[in-house]
Amino acid sequence: MIEAKVTEDDGTARDKVTRVQHLSSLSTLDQVNGLQKFEVIACIAGRGFGVRREDMKKLLFATRGKVFTLKTMDRLIDYSALRNFRTK
Repeated sequence: MIEAKVTEDDGTARDKVTRVQHLSSLSTLDQVNGLQKFEVIACIAGRGFGVRREDMKKLLFATRGKVFTLKTMDRLIDYSALRNFRTK
């Protein structure tokens, strides 16, 4: 599950972090052998995500570190389960 958001204000960013946290909880609901049902990835941009450090911490925790920005988007496939779909 990839959640992509651009926001320029911290209120909108906070709402998006809450959504990602909800998706993360759904991914672990009724887990088998501690495995997530799906991987939660956040792709973010905008000033809103840089304003509230505590929200960024929540986002990193909810995605298990799978947060990508415009600068790091080139690493999305290498550092997520998407690498399993790469053709040889």
